Amino acid sequence: MTMFSKKFGQIFSKSTPKTDVKSNGEALNASEIESFIKDTLSHYISDNFPQGVLAVCQQLSIIQKKKITIKLLMPFVCHGELDLLAQTLSDNLACTVKFEIDLAIKPVRQFSLGNDKNKAEQEGTRQGKVANIIAIASGKGGVGKSTTTVNLAYALMCEGARVGILDADIYGPSIPSMLGLKNEKPSSSDGKLMTPLDAKGLSAMSIGFLVDEADATVWRGPMASSAFNQLLNETDWPELDYLLIDMPPGTGDIQLTLAQKVPVAAAVIVTTPQDIALIDAVKGIAMFDKVKVPVLGIVENMSYHLCENCGHQSHIFGEAGGEHMAQDHETKLLGQLPLDIAIRQDADFGESDIIENSAGEIANHYRKIARNISAQLFLQCDTASPLTATITTRA
Repeated sequence: MTMFSKKFGQIFSKSTPKTDVKSNGEALNASEIESFIKDTLSHYISDNFPQGVLAVCQQLSIIQKKKITIKLLMPFVCHGELDLLAQTLSDNLACTVKFEIDLAIKPVRQFSLGNDKNKAEQEGTRQGKVANIIAIASGKGGVGKSTTTVNLAYALMCEGARVGILDADIYGPSIPSMLGLKNEKPSSSDGKLMTPLDAKGLSAMSIGFLVDEADATVWRGPMASSAFNQLLNETDWPELDYLLIDMPPGTGDIQLTLAQKVPVAAAVIVTTPQDIALIDAVKGIAMFDKVKVPVLGIVENMSYHLCENCGHQSHIFGEAGGEHMAQDHETKLLGQLPLDIAIRQDADFGESDIIENSAGEIANHYRKIARNISAQLFLQCDTASPLTATITTRA
């Protein structure tokens, strides 16, 4: 074990007080500091860095001046997690350490749209601007899927990603209201493609922008599927790292058709801990399994209510349901969200606490889940993942 490995153990030891890193009583020189930082990054292990930061880092440079700047090129968002590591390094090196993270998020799935080759090439060029499409789904309504989708989109954006949101709930589009874009209409620069609306930096498209709120959308399944495909293919999306699709609740014909026709990279299931919701959420996992779309994990919404006066957690809808479901179906529990009146108020008023207070408690919940989704998409689905099995042959 090297001196740096021993020191790394001290960094994360709760019983060891933080001290200046020294060797033989002398402060570390520039070369030793760089080795110490690399050793720390190699040994930092978490769910999103199962083999250390350097196992997924594509470029690394360390600039040592009055403060130390560590520049990383990463394949998924991780800003919030590495900020905590930067603070630990700062304390132990007795010097301000900060990370500057650039993202190189690539598609984990290649796709073309449409059966006609020319049409596929034309649409592929346009959809090529979108690196990864992630479906946010639920087995039943009323679990807060749309609210979760909007807040996760903002959370990914706060972590540095370029994000869009597509409202696939043809019958009950709620995204326009949640984004504060009620009664807004999309424009078109060429008369062919719609320009998505901007919601505080988020690119958004919904049938709710095209149909009057008071009008009932009375469509059969094929009509709804056709309308959704038009929203996806006839929107002039900008360059996006992630396009989140707010899927309609349920697992019927429409949901299955959408899952088959849309080039989805992966899916996320939103549920509450309640038994009835969990039963339907399992059906959602089964649906995506049938269409060969990987499920990254489960977001447990309304996990508990936190008392404003005493801080007591009340598990109104049950406890640990999402955790048990993830274990039973060999997937990840991506995070748990509280039942908080501020979340409901933001959704009703078309505001976002994540944008207004990106370091607040509610924002931190969503940002952590957003980081987990981004990382698990890379780790589970990308061939460049260190977890991807490799085949070796013997001569």
